[in-house]
Amino acid sequence: MSFWQIRPDSALGGLSNGAMPHPCAGPSGPALTMAGIALPGMPEEIAQDAAHRLLGLKIRVHHQLLDRVNLALLDKLPREQIRREVDGIIADILTDESEALNKGERERLLSDVLDELLGLGPLEPLLQDETITDILVNGHASVFVERHGRLEKAPTRFQDERHLLRIIQKIVSAVGRRVDEASPFVDARLADGSRVNAIIAPLAIDGSLLSIRKFAKKPISIARLVELGSLPPQMAVILRGIVEARLNIIISGGTGSGKTTMLNAMSSFIDPAERIVTIEDSAELQLQQEHVARLETRPSSIEGKGEVNQRDLVKNALRMRPDRIILGECRAGEAFDMLQAMNTGHDGSMTTIHANTPRDCLSRIEQMVGMSGIDIAPRSARAQIASAIHVVLQVGRLSDGHRKMLSLSELTGMEGETITMQEIFRFHITGRGPKGQVLGQFEATGIRPRFAAALAVAGVRLDPALFRPDTALGAA
Repeated sequence: MSFWQIRPDSALGGLSNGAMPHPCAGPSGPALTMAGIALPGMPEEIAQDAAHRLLGLKIRVHHQLLDRVNLALLDKLPREQIRREVDGIIADILTDESEALNKGERERLLSDVLDELLGLGPLEPLLQDETITDILVNGHASVFVERHGRLEKAPTRFQDERHLLRIIQKIVSAVGRRVDEASPFVDARLADGSRVNAIIAPLAIDGSLLSIRKFAKKPISIARLVELGSLPPQMAVILRGIVEARLNIIISGGTGSGKTTMLNAMSSFIDPAERIVTIEDSAELQLQQEHVARLETRPSSIEGKGEVNQRDLVKNALRMRPDRIILGECRAGEAFDMLQAMNTGHDGSMTTIHANTPRDCLSRIEQMVGMSGIDIAPRSARAQIASAIHVVLQVGRLSDGHRKMLSLSELTGMEGETITMQEIFRFHITGRGPKGQVLGQFEATGIRPRFAAALAVAGVRLDPALFRPDTALGAA
């Protein structure tokens, strides 16, 4: 089966079989990656000339390909077959235009054209780079990435604003979402679960903004977090016991601090025999168990109807016979329903919350309960929180880009109007290294947790010496 059919008599060269114009083709020609090939030591002016020359060639090649391709068959053919046929067409075009490319340039040209036809254009190399964790697009000409916790500018750019918009539309339409002037911002996800946020004009003043939080192709385990220095091995044992003892857990932290990564890692300790229901705005959890029911919210339609929010899904999840409920992120009134679930037999449930400290986390939950519209006295809300939540984990991203578990705290009840909480472990910052890295020590506070008895029942017996303040848990 071939998807090449030449019809030069049509407006675009005649896309056959009623195929629609490619989403990356605009009235002024196809949009392609601007990145050229710069060899080490090449003068900047020569490198720019090479980039512009390759760009012009890409535009001409892609335009001619669109004249010949039957887009309706693209999804039905294996990538290797498409690659072979595209390579053959490129060879013909280069011969016709008397263009001479070396092997590296030829491979780059072929790769870029395939990315436009089958993928997300200029974003594809960044998505394939496993060292990159975040991709931040600030208009068509400015792209930043995060590597090893540090932001750096990438040489990638889009042809123009329309090209960037077409890529955004391609992402959001794949998950049934939309973004336009009436709804200029959207949350979505890629096929691999990577989180996407896009915001366009008129809200984005200097060009469309696109943020992609990549997910590791292989989920990060607790063992890997220990290896990275995010927490010491002794605390990993305690986290395993907390999950196996079915304690209710809140993971608190700021944006990009590793809350979802920690949630994914801890979920690996859940018994495979249990039924887990996950609820998210954009599905990104990577649970490894077989018996997982995944739910995702739905935005309203263009008529403003049909919205299904997290609170609706939490209520519905209670009717699905869950052993545990995992809420990707608690943001509003669903906090009340989540507390109700934790208090009514769904022990071992987990969620994440944006907060800077464990105490702030409890205050935010109380505020979110108020957002539920339920007329409940503040003291009653705090009593619900104190009885439902057992453990608060505080995670954070330090100034050097490394992510750490900063605190493990236990809720112990109420004293008057106040929720009582005791910190069991913490990360104590001691200074800076010669390369700017944050130095510190994981340490116990000297308090033995009340949940130690629950862990013992679950078969996890802890050495009492682990909680002595002079015990070294590991430096970072």
